[in-house]
Amino acid sequence: MSPDLGSRDDERTRWEAVLDQLERDAEPTAGPATGSGWSEPTGLGPIPRELVGRASRLLAAQRDRITALEVGRRSAGEHLGALRAVDATREPRGSVYLDASA
Repeated sequence: MSPDLGSRDDERTRWEAVLDQLERDAEPTAGPATGSGWSEPTGLGPIPRELVGRASRLLAAQRDRITALEVGRRSAGEHLGALRAVDATREPRGSVYLDASA
């Protein structure tokens, strides 16, 4: 095996590992973010041509997930707004003012 071929195999393996992790993170069953954050991998070089289709599908899945999360966020915000509106109409049950001059 030529050194160039071995290095391309290593690069492809590293790219596949990155894509595997990103695909797991993009799954709707992945749950909420853990807060660990994501940082861009370094030293990968350009994506191998044979992985471009997979990366494009992953990008589309990530965009779909973002859209679904935004819809959920808006819905939760609307529900919270409705709850606050109901709470604002309630009459206080106890004393609101205390006459300290008596």
